[in-house]
This record gives sequence, C-alpha cells and structure tokens, in this order.
Amino acid sequence: MNIWTQWSDLLIPSGMKHLQTDGFIPSESQLEEIEFYVPSYMGGIKTFEVIKKMKNLKTVHYSQAGYEDILPHIPKNVILCNASGLHDVSTSELVIGLTIASRRGFAEFIDNQKKGIWNRKTKPALADSHVGIVGHGHIGKRIASLLEMFETKVTSFSRSGTDGAVKISEFDHFLPDLDVIILILPLTPESKNFINANRIKKMKDGATLINVARGAIVDTDALVAELNSGRITAGLDVTDPEPLPAGHPLWSAPNLIITPHVGGDSAAFNPRARKMVQEQLGRIAENKPLLNQITGLN
Repeated sequence: MNIWTQWSDLLIPSGMKHLQTDGFIPSESQLEEIEFYVPSYMGGIKTFEVIKKMKNLKTVHYSQAGYEDILPHIPKNVILCNASGLHDVSTSELVIGLTIASRRGFAEFIDNQKKGIWNRKTKPALADSHVGIVGHGHIGKRIASLLEMFETKVTSFSRSGTDGAVKISEFDHFLPDLDVIILILPLTPESKNFINANRIKKMKDGATLINVARGAIVDTDALVAELNSGRITAGLDVTDPEPLPAGHPLWSAPNLIITPHVGGDSAAFNPRARKMVQEQLGRIAENKPLLNQITGLN
C-alpha cells in the first residue's frame, strides 16, 4: 500500500511504502499511486482538491475532529476517518486560557501595557460563573472537567441531551443566566449563526463568548456591534471570515482576544497525530476496524 503523509519517518508495517513528501502536498506524479492519504495539518483547500486525482485512493485520514470542510472532496467509495480525540488536550487548554483572559480583562490590560498605562480595575472571575458549553463531545467533556477546579457551575448542551447534557433546544431558557458561553460544536446548516443577533442581545451584561468551533457559528456583524457597545467580552480562535483579513472590524473591537485557529495546533499535536496515523496503518495491516471512520461504513 502506498502512503502519503506530511511525515517522512513514520513507523509503518512491512509491505507498505511511504511516498516521498515535502510536508505539504503530494507531487502531481504521485497522485495516482496514493492509496492512504493524510492531508497536511491545516493545509487548506489545496490539500483537498488533489484528492479527485487519486484514482487508487482507498482511505483518507483527516487530522482534525471537524470534517465538514473535507467531506465534499471525498469520493463515494473512499473511507474517511477523522481525528476525534486527538485535539482534546490542546483545545481544552486554549479554551481555559481564553476564558480566564476574557473574564479577567486581559485584552484591556495588554492594550494599557502597550500604552504604558497603569489602570487597576476589578474584573469578573471565572470562579462562581455559570458556564454553558454548547457541544458535548470529547473536547466539550474535557473542558467541563477542567472547569470544575475553578469552582464554576457548568451546563452542557447537546442535540440529544444525553450523557449529562441538556438538549440544545433548551439553550434559550438558560441563555440569560449564563456568564460564559463556550462553543465547541460542529458547523452544520442548523448550527450556522447559532449565536445570532437575537441571542447576543439576550446575553447577560458582562458575559463572555468563547468560540473554538467554527467561525460561522457566530454572526460576526452582530458580535462586532455588541463588543463595540462594551457590554460583553469574547475570545475567538475561529472567525468568519477566516483567515481574518487586515482591516476587518473584529481586529479593533474592544474586549476581544483573537487567536489564529491554533486550538489544536500546539507542540502536543505532532507526536499524537503521528501515533494515531501509525495505529491506523497497523489496523489496516491486521485487518482491524479503523479509528473514527466517518464514511464507507456498511
């Protein structure tokens, strides 16, 4: 089996061949050879578009949990696996960091630091906050467990409302009482603009919005307007549009911290991603079910 990944030194089972890699995208001459493909992490649309030229492709392993962006590029008879569980640690760390930074006013304090202004202010604490986590998958559950040590009240929301979560259909009932809203749900037609102008206006004065899911889950224009009013704070690892272009109103919105979609992209990624791919290849060699198979299921 011919493999292409961004790593040239994977430990692979005998009988498999890792094609030469530049760490970003296969060469044109390699495309028809590839049977197992791992698009380079955060490589973007160019790493998806070549899939249609891979005539012998059997399996795509996508090193991200969300797969809605690559799904339209997967041919009918090709197996797609995602990396559910891979980014739990890094993304959860970033969520906690953004939440504390947003609650404690880091955006304002850093701005003052650059100006050389010493201006003490009492800001909201994470402790005693009521936190709503929208999305109750691997990462959502890990975030909830980490928040316990900060003495918060956590209410998680999911579509099914099972496993300790509340049905997302009941979110509006809780919304006015939430101090923090954390978004970690997939982007679907139903979740697009889930946080819309109406819901943003219903957020509690001084509340914080954290988005580490997908940018389009939040109505950007409505968020900019509310941030400019000074009524809420926010931390965004994802934006709509993304990448956020220079001059966009989000850049200058007050009480906002923006990170450039780095939730899963920490030093923990590489060893964990490599290990998962190596396990997938081992499963293929031993004719075992693949991890996190999305398409190609019987």
